[in-house]
Amino acid sequence: MIRIGIAGYGYWGPNLARAVAESGAARVEMIADMSDAALKRASLRHPAAALTTDIMEMIRSPQIDAVMIATPVNTHYPLALAALQAGKHVVVEKPMAETVANASRLVDEAQRRGLTLMVDHTFVYTGAIQAISKLIHSRELGDIYYYDSTRVNLGLFQRDVNVIWDLAVHDFAIMDHLFESKPAAISASAAGFLSNSPENMAHLTVHYECGAMAHLNVNWLAPVKIRQTLIGGSKKMVIYDDMQASEKVKIYDRGAVKGQDDYAHLVSYRLGDMHAPALSTKEALVSETEEFVRCIDTGDTPITDGVGGLRVVEMLAAASRSTELRGHPVDLVSLKVAS
Repeated sequence: MIRIGIAGYGYWGPNLARAVAESGAARVEMIADMSDAALKRASLRHPAAALTTDIMEMIRSPQIDAVMIATPVNTHYPLALAALQAGKHVVVEKPMAETVANASRLVDEAQRRGLTLMVDHTFVYTGAIQAISKLIHSRELGDIYYYDSTRVNLGLFQRDVNVIWDLAVHDFAIMDHLFESKPAAISASAAGFLSNSPENMAHLTVHYECGAMAHLNVNWLAPVKIRQTLIGGSKKMVIYDDMQASEKVKIYDRGAVKGQDDYAHLVSYRLGDMHAPALSTKEALVSETEEFVRCIDTGDTPITDGVGGLRVVEMLAAASRSTELRGHPVDLVSLKVAS
């Protein structure tokens, strides 16, 4: 059985440790956190796991086969790199690194050593996104026209990253999984309204090579929590509302078609039925853990592998550069060449 070490037992680490324990595919061998209070909580939930305040001690331990990293963003790269260099398979929380260069270095290191590198883009493993992925790749939606997402709430204000790196990263990962077309350019505007705090609201536009467009609204300073995405296709459209207890995904047989011949200036509308597909209720983190262990055992490429994580960091870097340019579009190809 794969022996896993959990690096960080603050906000997200307990969820990772629980998912490992519930998956039955691996076991929590060791938990590392600098906080004695965090380790005390960990000991109550995982009494069989060894505990340490030294993350590097855990990474170097011969008792550990793989490491899951749930520490502050600025530590993702050095800890993931150290784990790979120690011969450990790695799951690193999003975003995998603060720069494109560092993300690329992690990908190269994992490939050179033949290790599994996976990024914790949890939403990709939800039943909702897996169902939407099947709709898109089976061409049931037709050509994709747009992706429109609202991801807002009151808090949780981060100290080390702004709202783009905290919330828009989810949509970037989802879009990277769903769409075959590559993003060509990104424009973003962001603002912060609390002193000594990163930008807390942003609007982003992603232009795809196929002509599709994505629009993202992310905000830590909204009165209510909204997690809603609209995806428009030439055949059908989808509404994905993650706040719904049931029927999170609704498929609408609706659209508009421009007339032909003498009626070319007219638009006809299709108003068909709506249906909500049954979705897997399996917890995304458990599915993610099982995928990680499966890829370690088989050598397969994970759904959210390091290369995909690198593409997400490239999008984040482009968005950050655009905010510095007050919304001027940043070409992703040029950004890759510059990096």
